Amino acid sequence: MITQCDCYSSAYSAVIFSWMAKTTNYATSSGDVFLVGLACQFSLMFSQVWQAALSSLNPNPTDSCPLYLNHATVAALPSRVSRHNSPSSAHFVSRLVRSCLPGGNNRCIVMVCERSEVFASSCAMARAFPIFSRRSTSSRRTEKKHVTVEFVIVGQDSSPLDVGELQCLSNAADGVRLAARIVDTPCNDMNTDHFLDEIKAVGIELGITPVIIRGEELKQRGFGGIYGVGKAAEHPPALAVLSHKPDGATQSIAWVGKGIVYDTGGLSIKGKTTMPGMKRDCGGAAAILGAFKATIKQGFKDNLHAVFCLAENAVGPMATRPDDIHTLYSGKTVEINNTDAEGRLVLADGVVYASKDLSADIILDMATLTGAQGISTGKYHAAVMTNNEQWEVACVRAGRNSGDLAHPLVYCPELHFSEFTSAMADMKNSVADRENAQSSCAGLFIGSHLGFDWPGVWVHVDIASPVHAGERATGFGVALLMALFGQASDDSMLNQVSPLGAATNMSGDQMERDCKRRRLV
Repeated sequence: MITQCDCYSSAYSAVIFSWMAKTTNYATSSGDVFLVGLACQFSLMFSQVWQAALSSLNPNPTDSCPLYLNHATVAALPSRVSRHNSPSSAHFVSRLVRSCLPGGNNRCIVMVCERSEVFASSCAMARAFPIFSRRSTSSRRTEKKHVTVEFVIVGQDSSPLDVGELQCLSNAADGVRLAARIVDTPCNDMNTDHFLDEIKAVGIELGITPVIIRGEELKQRGFGGIYGVGKAAEHPPALAVLSHKPDGATQSIAWVGKGIVYDTGGLSIKGKTTMPGMKRDCGGAAAILGAFKATIKQGFKDNLHAVFCLAENAVGPMATRPDDIHTLYSGKTVEINNTDAEGRLVLADGVVYASKDLSADIILDMATLTGAQGISTGKYHAAVMTNNEQWEVACVRAGRNSGDLAHPLVYCPELHFSEFTSAMADMKNSVADRENAQSSCAGLFIGSHLGFDWPGVWVHVDIASPVHAGERATGFGVALLMALFGQASDDSMLNQVSPLGAATNMSGDQMERDCKRRRLV
């Protein structure tokens, strides 16, 4: 539950309280319990304790101080952030909530921040509460945990959040947790059949009937990439599409997600240390499903299509072999020299379908595409490559505004696409030199099927590393998509975090400045 609280003022730019239910409770008129940590009714004694806690904090990069017999915690965010980080310090918010929030079934978080940081902070807190669990103790738990999040807004624009903005935060949090749940779920519970059930459930909630092409129909209709990757699995591969087509739309946007529900590597099989965790290879499709659900609920003014390329890259008698040649939906032929480079094959079919069949003007594909992404841009920043410089800048700004950070890759097909040269087909599916911009080349393979002279906007987002933190999924990509396309939404909060909105009206110095104010959680 997310609410607005305007009863607290502070010179600091962000504060979170954590409080257990057995301490002081305050009830609202709606009957819900809100635990505000005495923010409004400090006695002199607690005021002194509070001031002592503040004075003891020395964030480097974070710090925390327990209060009142460890029933509450005040914690400090970094005192400054660099220009490639989010001003919200979203990653630190997630960590502090996970580590500082006391136990109990009813808990409260009070976040004091500027209005521009509310969206990113909300999504960051959602990441701290994953849904999926198969622990036997969790199945026996009778009482559900309830976490109340309150925002206190400070700064120049400190007006309360309206009901629509609160609903936006709630929908975004639900989208993040939906994506994380799908990514966390192992393939025996999340095969292509189950993923289609998730898509259908979202379609029912939004009043949209999905288009589904699967199994032998994929082969018959020319989807050689998706079919070739998934044909050896027990559960057949599929292309699924959810389409939102409102009256008055002026352009068509397609989000294309890689949904490899498990990646053994195929006949180019992964080793025993690199295969565990490959249930996460559907992270791009999961993020697009969560973002599509949240975005449409908030009102989207343009045509929006969510395209899911679903397959299990399995080993079996029907598995694609190295040296096989497949014809993809683009009509181009691909010689397979590495069956573990499968994501680009399914996405190539997906983006061409978005162009040819959906007439999309803007196509964004999102995928856990390359292990090299973590080497290129690290564990926190998605790698972005696009044929349009303005959209490259927009992706970086959307990442800063949403907390789902992004950083550009090199886009230079005239130098790099020769890595896919084949004597037998139009191209191979894996590079000749793995030390030559691997992540960029993987993206170029996808773009080549659209054509490097394609007149529309194409954006490729590789989220291989940010999709998880340790053994847990992060729901990465949901907030990024909602922010990047926020200007096409009817929601005022998404308009604000959109890189095409108010943020782009700031001066360059304002956009790139370090945040030097002391900030508390």
